[in-house]
Amino acid sequence: MRMGLTSRAHVVCIGIFTWWFFIIDFSYGAQSDVDCLRSINDSMKDPLNSLYNWNFNNNTDGFICKFNGIECWHENENRVLNIKLSDMGLKGEFPRGIADCKSVTGVDLSSNELIGTIPTDISKLLPFVTNLDLSSNSLSGTVPENLANCSYLNVLKLDKNQLSGQLPPQLGLLDRIKTFTVTNNRLSGQVPPFRDGIVSADSYVGNPGLCGKPLPNCKSSSKKNNTAVIAAAAVGGVFVAALLVGVSLLFFCRRVVRKRNDDPEGNKWAKSLKGAKGIQLSMFEKSISKMRLSDLMKATNNFSKDNIISTGSTGTVYKAVLEDGNSLMVKRLQDTQHSEKEFEAEMATLGKVKHRNLVPLLGFCVAKKERLLIYKYVPNGTLHDKLHFVGDDDKILEWPLRLKIGIQAAKGFAWLHHSCNPRIIHRNISSKCILLDVEYEPKITDFGLARLMNPVDTHLSTFVNGEFGDMGYVAPEYARTLVATPKGDVYSFGVVLLELVTGERPTHIAKAPESFKGSLAEWITDLSKDSKLQDAIDKPLLGKGYEGELFQFLKVACNCVIPGPKERPTMFEVYQLLRAIGERYNFTSEDDILLLSDTGGDAAFEELIVAREVKEKH
Repeated sequence: MRMGLTSRAHVVCIGIFTWWFFIIDFSYGAQSDVDCLRSINDSMKDPLNSLYNWNFNNNTDGFICKFNGIECWHENENRVLNIKLSDMGLKGEFPRGIADCKSVTGVDLSSNELIGTIPTDISKLLPFVTNLDLSSNSLSGTVPENLANCSYLNVLKLDKNQLSGQLPPQLGLLDRIKTFTVTNNRLSGQVPPFRDGIVSADSYVGNPGLCGKPLPNCKSSSKKNNTAVIAAAAVGGVFVAALLVGVSLLFFCRRVVRKRNDDPEGNKWAKSLKGAKGIQLSMFEKSISKMRLSDLMKATNNFSKDNIISTGSTGTVYKAVLEDGNSLMVKRLQDTQHSEKEFEAEMATLGKVKHRNLVPLLGFCVAKKERLLIYKYVPNGTLHDKLHFVGDDDKILEWPLRLKIGIQAAKGFAWLHHSCNPRIIHRNISSKCILLDVEYEPKITDFGLARLMNPVDTHLSTFVNGEFGDMGYVAPEYARTLVATPKGDVYSFGVVLLELVTGERPTHIAKAPESFKGSLAEWITDLSKDSKLQDAIDKPLLGKGYEGELFQFLKVACNCVIPGPKERPTMFEVYQLLRAIGERYNFTSEDDILLLSDTGGDAAFEELIVAREVKEKH
């Protein structure tokens, strides 16, 4: 009978994609990213020794992720996400070796001493860049037309350089752009035709030769010569003044770099809020006593790095221990595109989103440019850590507990998709966003943050920020559409289900051959082709009488990660299928399935019948 089940699962899984989600070469443990950083290190002078810990005499997974200024897609994977080398006193030309960081999305080389020109083929060097900051350097020459081919750009900062000539009109085609600045250069001529309101006149200050909306209209050709003379004189004056200021800034920047070692806790941002400690926190729970920012500062030891629980694409989470002994979680958000008024409106919405399997959002705080969210503390950490970082004194999660986690997490996601008002697409589902309470009941976090990190308020949130979620969890269609959908969430949750039943990570599969460099879903595909799906199941779970449930669970997971989104079940259907598998454990009650009626329940119950038939045969 086990072979029959394997064959059934084989039929379901045979179509799982054999290519990964992006046109980037996402092979894992990529040597190319190591070569990329080595090339940057070799091509640039570092007189202030800012890159002192860039030591390449290492071959462990993720060693480059500990380098100053480097952020990775995953801390244990040599795959660079962001390069942030601002204000480090680096000298040299734009490092062409950066092309080997094939999955980098953010590059910040501002406030250094870069010379030369911006590469004319920069879109080939940085095809997926969303944030490019080359400001406050000494770059010269023209702004290359090729920048317009960096179609994912959200932020482009070229101010305070020595760039000259006309801005390419093709830049106006960058329809994702939100921030564009070229202040204090030597630019002239018509400015690009960006969408109305996206780029203001302030973005062009210090370039007297520029004209056109939102600047004054360009003058007629008969007056061009006079205009050019005036512009040249003005630019010359600006350049002399800028040169004097630049010398002063150089010494100032060096002093700033030297002072970096005076911030061992990495919380300089928190110390900058010292004068704002009187700010009251906005709390949603009436039962919670009023709190001030100063209470959070004290409870987190001024947001010390020792209090960090986790970090992710949306921000950093700190543990806060209050004077009464109770604990909270405080999330410091990454930069959002919302005004304070819009942020408070979003908070008012998310504060009303309540469900047993969601981490309660208790309140928020706005202090200067900082946005802090206050959550209920969940003591048992993330599902990811419980599955993949089992110490000698830790117990392996037994099957009934894993099944319970899968069922109740599915219930929470189904509620977000089908019953919550407004309905919420999570967009970043992984085993890291599922926390476990004292009873190991799953609590979903980061729900609704896609709305905060993304100003496009639509039912299908667009990936305007170039943030595609954690590696290994992203649905293949996102490479084509860059649009988040409920079925994309189903795919990501399917990978979480595969983690639960196999014990493997979404990448770096321990039981796979050493030559295998793909994802967990791809590994399942290979096993299904050879009718060896039984090899995928976590060995500690076998031989204990759970085989029937394990194969049914694996079948549901395979359905979730089918390449075609239309062929995947809805989240409601996933919950129903899992609930049927765990029926004998009484993890749920009839009240738990009071979801909206438009969720495609008929298809779910068809699958439910099949699952029950399989169960009965066992």
